[in-house]
Amino acid sequence: MLTGIGLILIVGYIGGKLVSRLKLPPLIGMLLVGIVIGPYVLDLLESDLLMVSQDIRTFALIIILMRAGLGIKKDQIKQVGSIALRISSIPCILEGLTITGLAYYLLNFSFAEAGMLGFIIAAVSPAVVVPSMLDLKEKKYGEDKQIPTLLLAGTSIDDVFAITLFTFFLGLGTSGQYSSILFELAFIPFSIIAGVLGGAVIAIAAVYLFKRFDKKYVEKLLILIAVSILFVEWGEHVGIASLLGVMTLGFILFEKIPKHTEQFTKSLAGLWIFLQILLFALVGAEVNIEVARDAGIMGLLIIALGLIGRSAGVWIATLNTELNTKERIFCMIAYTPKATVQAAMGGIPLAMGAEQGATILALAVLSIAVTAPLGAAAIYASAPKLLNQG
Repeated sequence: MLTGIGLILIVGYIGGKLVSRLKLPPLIGMLLVGIVIGPYVLDLLESDLLMVSQDIRTFALIIILMRAGLGIKKDQIKQVGSIALRISSIPCILEGLTITGLAYYLLNFSFAEAGMLGFIIAAVSPAVVVPSMLDLKEKKYGEDKQIPTLLLAGTSIDDVFAITLFTFFLGLGTSGQYSSILFELAFIPFSIIAGVLGGAVIAIAAVYLFKRFDKKYVEKLLILIAVSILFVEWGEHVGIASLLGVMTLGFILFEKIPKHTEQFTKSLAGLWIFLQILLFALVGAEVNIEVARDAGIMGLLIIALGLIGRSAGVWIATLNTELNTKERIFCMIAYTPKATVQAAMGGIPLAMGAEQGATILALAVLSIAVTAPLGAAAIYASAPKLLNQG
């Protein structure tokens, strides 16, 4: 496994540097490297590494979301709070319902299987969007209206909606048990609130302890990361938005102990240098080119129409806000990449015995292969043209 990690770090670093010379984001090179050295092309990675790939990717997400929280101020949250709730729900639901309808009528899926496909693909990818928004924040793009902060907050909540509704359709399709859709939707605010409160409790406890113990900043950060990992693992088991809680944790620490968080941010920035290579390369390794190709033109059409539904949702969510037309178009572009949920959950319907499970997996893989690199490139290419800088 160590050989595989070393290979990913070296080749992924080179891939990122080569792509950056083409004025494209380095993560595209890392994604492409992952595809090439992954099990579906050159097969250079050990099976042991691929088995723990999900855990490594989750750890990388914890680090980048903590880093995101450490850079968000209270007035920024106040500025985007109500819009973030709308932009995290309306686009996801519209995209999911669009794909559900298309799969039902064009692919002859059952209603349950169409819903599984719809809400697997509907989830936007924190693995692509969050690092991109942090880069834009550092370069001061869209900071006048806190657009990167808006999308940072919205991305984490978006996945809560997608995963909850996917779980509803999965239960309906594989066990035949029909639970009330109203109950599933009512659980979403509970999941969000529980995640935020959990992160707040950890943050308050950390503030209390860190002010009283004269430990080195690195040791305090180590404790913080360890507790965050346990919180995310526990949160996944009980169904709360624990990744959102990690961002909340960083936000509260930034407000309460800014001297500490300045040091934490520097350390996390160093850690992210190699974690980003692992994250994007391992996401790329999940892409099965053969399966994606089998999805064909119809698969591309369904994904494209789903993104049109998502874009309409973003437009609706940003109505009557201070965002101008260019900024609203940027929000549409920023919400196109798929990767995290699709890689983690695309194979679940097949494993659970769904009749169309293989097709659902193929479309999930195709959505990653198409939208992750293109979406990331579009974010960086469009930001200077659509957002104010400074």
